[in-house]
Amino acid sequence: MRRAPFLLFALGALGLCLVLPPVFAGLPVRGQRALVVTLITILLWTARALDSGATSLLGVALLALSGATGGLRPALGGFASPVPYFLVGVLAMGVAVARSGLAERLARRILDHARGSSLGVYVQLVLAMPVLTFILPSATTRSGILVHIYEEVFTLARVPPGAAIVKAVMLALASINRLASTALLTGGITPVMAAAIIGGMSWTGWLVLMAVPYYALLVLGGALTWALYRRGLRRTLPGVDLERRPRLTPREWRTLGIVLGASLLWLTDALHHLDPALPALLALVALLTPGLGVLVWGDLERGVGWQNFFIIGASISLAQALADSGAAAWLARGLVGSLPGLGGHPVASIVLLMLGATLLRAAIPNISGFLALALPIAISVGRQTGLNPLVCALVVMMTGDAVLYYPVQSASALVIHERGHVSAGEIVRFGLWMTLAAYVAILAVALPWWGLMGQGLTRAIAR
Repeated sequence: MRRAPFLLFALGALGLCLVLPPVFAGLPVRGQRALVVTLITILLWTARALDSGATSLLGVALLALSGATGGLRPALGGFASPVPYFLVGVLAMGVAVARSGLAERLARRILDHARGSSLGVYVQLVLAMPVLTFILPSATTRSGILVHIYEEVFTLARVPPGAAIVKAVMLALASINRLASTALLTGGITPVMAAAIIGGMSWTGWLVLMAVPYYALLVLGGALTWALYRRGLRRTLPGVDLERRPRLTPREWRTLGIVLGASLLWLTDALHHLDPALPALLALVALLTPGLGVLVWGDLERGVGWQNFFIIGASISLAQALADSGAAAWLARGLVGSLPGLGGHPVASIVLLMLGATLLRAAIPNISGFLALALPIAISVGRQTGLNPLVCALVVMMTGDAVLYYPVQSASALVIHERGHVSAGEIVRFGLWMTLAAYVAILAVALPWWGLMGQGLTRAIAR
């Protein structure tokens, strides 16, 4: 019942907004309403005043009722995106890994190599992330599969829910796991979209520029998680007998083949240009095929958090409403577009760009919306201030990509949060710390490294 006043206050604020004329100069009525609906939905998601799925449906309904989108059909536009279907496919792959027995097998290996050390389990995970990216490029796919494996680890080791080692591992999967993907051009929507906006980026060129800064940020994030939960990482874990299941079963072989087949399609997207959702959906169908897969539809009903589908679809709808109504451009101009006249020194301009990008990322629930708005403005800022436009764009991208302030900002974080391992408050706290880590990584690692690679801060990008 404590949540009811908060919900009533949020809806009352929306009602007040609907009867007010435009309050901010340059922001049209539709933009004002889209912005208020987005902020209310984010607050309800964060405060858990309603179930997340119910909040998502309410957000879509409010977009239509408020006139922010001009009707219900545009408000449902996020569900026409491939992303929610991609998420369902990769979550199904995770369920299959657990159902087939692969999760338990891998969990036993992890415990064996950790030699009874909670810290060993955590360090293995952090070190494995860059390697696993070449097999499973999508951070959402890795999180959807690894969460089952590490749940099995903690079950075998008799670690209670909420223990520090559980929090550390799940926060790493939710947050810093994504950083390993962005180091590769084929690692997900962030590098693909950023490279498309910037233009002229090859796979190897992206890797050369981004691997060192992002792996440094990954290490900083790993160290930060250790610092937050270091006392609990001293826990001793029991050993596990590895001889119980010496060989892969046919079910495990088939599941492994389907997962690796989808991964192969993701890694070779430069050849076939398939949307990432298509391999995920093909894998889902294969896993449900009698005699080949290991799942039935009932497994999906029990194992896939369907509210994730509605949360992702609603977040995309909100981002589209912000863009179409002019609210996103208004936010971008206010938070980032005024920066050229504020920085009298190149590094000062970069710091101001990072601050503006941080504020914009906190307001945009979707990384695609953030990149579409912030990167063109960052490039313009670079040209107007005499800075390297490429560096300005990469700084803004890295600032926004490094942090999560609430679970719906990332599908991989949503997978972990909806299973109850970390709270929204813990994600916010970690996001604030990661903001500082991102600033350190950009200023101390990224800028010097890009300078060594021929993209200095004040050198114009070669076209």
